[in-house]
Amino acid sequence: MIRINQLKLPVEQATGKEIEELTRKAAGMLHIDKSLILQLHIIRRSIDARKKPQIFYTYTVDVAVEQEQFLLKKAQKGKDKDKITQATKVLYRFPECADEKAPKPKVIIVGSGPAGLFCGYYLAKAGYAPIILERGKAVEERTRDVEQFWNTGKLLAHSNVQFGEGGAGTFSDGKLNTLVKDKAGRNHEVLRIFVTHGAPKEIQYDAKPHIGTDVLCAIVKSMRMEIEKQGGQVLFEHQMTDLCVKNGHISGVVVNEKEVFDCDRLVLAIGHSARDTFHMLYEKQVIMEQKDFAVGFRVEHPQSMINISQYGEQMEMLGAAPYKVTAPSSMKRGVYSFCMCPGGYVVNASSQEGRLAVNGMSYSGRDGKNANSAIIVQVGSKDFGSDHPLAGTWFQQQLEERAYEWGKGRIPVPRYGDFCSCLREKDPEGEKSKNHTPETAASFIIEPGFEPACKGTYKWADLTEILPLECNKAFVEGMDAFGRQISGFDRPDAILSGVESRTSSPVRIVRDECMQSNIAGIYPCGEGAGYAGGITSAAMDGLRVAEAIVIDGNSKIQ
Repeated sequence: MIRINQLKLPVEQATGKEIEELTRKAAGMLHIDKSLILQLHIIRRSIDARKKPQIFYTYTVDVAVEQEQFLLKKAQKGKDKDKITQATKVLYRFPECADEKAPKPKVIIVGSGPAGLFCGYYLAKAGYAPIILERGKAVEERTRDVEQFWNTGKLLAHSNVQFGEGGAGTFSDGKLNTLVKDKAGRNHEVLRIFVTHGAPKEIQYDAKPHIGTDVLCAIVKSMRMEIEKQGGQVLFEHQMTDLCVKNGHISGVVVNEKEVFDCDRLVLAIGHSARDTFHMLYEKQVIMEQKDFAVGFRVEHPQSMINISQYGEQMEMLGAAPYKVTAPSSMKRGVYSFCMCPGGYVVNASSQEGRLAVNGMSYSGRDGKNANSAIIVQVGSKDFGSDHPLAGTWFQQQLEERAYEWGKGRIPVPRYGDFCSCLREKDPEGEKSKNHTPETAASFIIEPGFEPACKGTYKWADLTEILPLECNKAFVEGMDAFGRQISGFDRPDAILSGVESRTSSPVRIVRDECMQSNIAGIYPCGEGAGYAGGITSAAMDGLRVAEAIVIDGNSKIQ
């Protein structure tokens, strides 16, 4: 195959006849008739909006032709030589068992988020018959429980936005891009499996793939059914509450404080919100360490404003526009956007009574009126006030308790101008909190219909009492910088909501080069263990752990 980079098509031209136009363009670069191109595969597609209002798709494609080497050498002597190369494609290969007939270890996986799900999926296909323990409910029941919570405020401790089949990412935008370097092909394999179970094929080549919470729910269920078909089990409302350790090696787990499940291998794909599990593991002397993360607020803007900023005009065929912003602060804390949800909703993502956390969510159509993103500030040990491995979880809980108090159990929401005014009153010497005075905020005309887009009830409230003062200042500095990057980003009527405290795990469960913790046979895995940061990277880590279990089994057989 020959790889061709930087093929461009106007977005209007690509609609409905993408392959045909790319074939014509590729043939032109190779100086052959388009009928001589036997196959064309899109490898990557991204949006180029640098020359608005002209907007293009930019492609990387692989083409199959007769006399490949002759045409490749000829093309590499022409004007497009830097764009044409020999295609190299990494195919993912899961390790094979050294002896299919040899007895396999008993594997228990705790958690059915992307890490646990993909780990179980591949171990089941390899004949390991894993048991996945999930404290929450199946995705169908979980969805009903979450909707009930948003409508009534009735929270179920083990069936909510954080806990249940699919993990915390199930109620999100379903973004599948990752910055993880991948030489083994795990990234493409994860996307391939998603497509196999119902995702649109475009996620395999779009630069910013997403599937939305509605599609993700169906995929999660389909993968669970495949695991069960291959001999695995998925047990819901089964929470691991203790470990059984014998001679320094895992021998089993206690479930729901009473039932013992024997195992030889234990995968801890517990998710970033399993605070009670973190505490139990610490008590059982599983080595873990504190991990920096980030906290902040959700910020909403009219999606139309973001579309105009990013694309120059409304481009219905491109859908709702995303953005990504980042800036330093004078406090030496990074400030950046996280989990941006075009056409999405702010959701009450609480999982504990008396504590409130928010997240962002989009459906696959991304057709809501508002854009939202978490604007977050880096925090670490100096903010936690302790070097204890669990100090970050305690810090999160304090923020969530304040958010619950200020919102009276509902999502606390102010306008950005009001936030700055309140901050100025509390910190009259703070230069950056003077950007918006009460007069400025009051004189700004609020766009008709621009109100919070929330899943769960909200209350107009003050957010300045939730984060530490230094974090509030860094947040405002970041908003000021982002207003220079995206016109209107720091508009006084932008809507804030808080608190965004679950951006990543506050803990890392230490593992060695064989992927095991200090207790032999325990495999920390995914985002909750501190080794991933999103759906795709967590799924990729689940693959890595599954590989490690098979390789370890092979070494014992040999």
